[in-house]
Amino acid sequence: MQTHTSSPKETATTGPALRRNFGRLAAAGVLGAGVLALGVADQSVPAVAQLKPGITAETLSFADIVEQVKPAVVSISTTNNGPQVADRGGPDGPRGFGGFPDLPDDHPLNELFKNLPKDFRGQQPKAMPRHATGSGFVVSADGYVVTNNHVIDGANVVQVSFDDQEKLDAELIGTDARTDIALLKIKTDRKYPYVKFSGKTPRVGDWVLAVGNPFGLGGTVTAGIVSALARDIGSGPYDFMQIDAAVNRGNSGGPTFNLEGDVVGVNTAIFSPTGGNVGIAFAVPAETVEVVVEQLKKTGSVSRGWLGVKIQNVDEDTAASLGLKSAGGALVSEVMEDGPAAASGVKVQDAILEVDDQKIEDSRDLARKIADYSPDTTVSVKVWRGNSEKTLNVKLGKFPNTTQVAAKAEEPENEDPKEKVDLKQLGVTLMPARLGGDKEGVAIAEVDPNSDAAQKGLKSGDIILEAGGEAVNSPAELLAALKKTVDLGRTAVLLHVKVGDQKRLVPVQLNKS
Repeated sequence: MQTHTSSPKETATTGPALRRNFGRLAAAGVLGAGVLALGVADQSVPAVAQLKPGITAETLSFADIVEQVKPAVVSISTTNNGPQVADRGGPDGPRGFGGFPDLPDDHPLNELFKNLPKDFRGQQPKAMPRHATGSGFVVSADGYVVTNNHVIDGANVVQVSFDDQEKLDAELIGTDARTDIALLKIKTDRKYPYVKFSGKTPRVGDWVLAVGNPFGLGGTVTAGIVSALARDIGSGPYDFMQIDAAVNRGNSGGPTFNLEGDVVGVNTAIFSPTGGNVGIAFAVPAETVEVVVEQLKKTGSVSRGWLGVKIQNVDEDTAASLGLKSAGGALVSEVMEDGPAAASGVKVQDAILEVDDQKIEDSRDLARKIADYSPDTTVSVKVWRGNSEKTLNVKLGKFPNTTQVAAKAEEPENEDPKEKVDLKQLGVTLMPARLGGDKEGVAIAEVDPNSDAAQKGLKSGDIILEAGGEAVNSPAELLAALKKTVDLGRTAVLLHVKVGDQKRLVPVQLNKS
């Protein structure tokens, strides 16, 4: 697998003038090992002054920094013993394992297998332990270790090892799945070398070093630059830093250092069509990790504010359907029962525009801002509802650690579908949802493939619960809601749609009739 990191002799030199010098030397065919020692470079260029701290003109090397930080980086090995495999078989023992196939009861070979020794027929396969490796780093002299949550998730045994390869048992202090950070504590009373988090945000183009345990090769060091900041990789509301230092499987949980030897990120994910390094890796920024680690050390968990809503972005079509002048904010698609938002009067189809006078850019921005508050904090929430702004005071709850289980739906009535209604203005054909088994809404029977409804992902079987903020339980009610939307001068209608067990808001452009 090729990597595209430059050699130290090429990459350590900075400054436009020095780069021009190197270009001349390369063209002359004299660029090579020891070229600076030969004094070939333009004497008018103060080469040393152009270099970052930690890299000297004599060495053009990261070695001093690596010697400084590497003793605090650990390899992590985990073991998951797993549950015992369930017995799938009949009275004579499990079927489908080993030499006893899962055959029909009337199969002629069953007699053969029934005559096998019972120890063979009834042998229960033992669960094989699963092993995994990752990386981490020590953040205090008493042995606290930071790594990724996904590295130790489900592990029964966690061990860390330094360069001397001695494996030391570690206990899990706490995890935070939202940022994919976990905190461990080495089970000894020794003092350990440690590193600290950087107090400043790196810039795009800054040098960084990744140290970790890729493919079990502990103590591996790679170099690159910060490629981008504030990347959204579809993993929760938090942003990631992108780097091009070589990061592979096993690097997860390892640190990214700046040239001062401070941690600027925790390597968490890579983008790769092959499974290997292609120069695109993502790290959790140090400022995020530091806050999480402090909470994990104190309480073993992270407490965040919770609004109790499901939200989505307000795009241009959604803004048009709501009567907003421009896109922006977060649209409430569902309000959790008994949650803080429900208690404060937040409703479905409210567009949240501000929290404590801070503008909300999109749904991720709202999620981050709410998470930054402590539970039980009261915040001012400005929403757009019914062509006007409204301010609500919401006392935030604590973000739940487990997924809430939805109540089981009642058994549907057994009715046969009857009349269908064609809504050309919306690009769909409808029937009452109760005819399809639902208690509320209208069901989509067909969707015009050339309509905006089809472009927005609506399909047969979806249930329209509301249109333009009006509850609809029949095609006639939906027609009335569409008329109100047109009377308000809007070119799109906001539909509240149920897809399976999920609900979402879909802005649909209306066809001209």
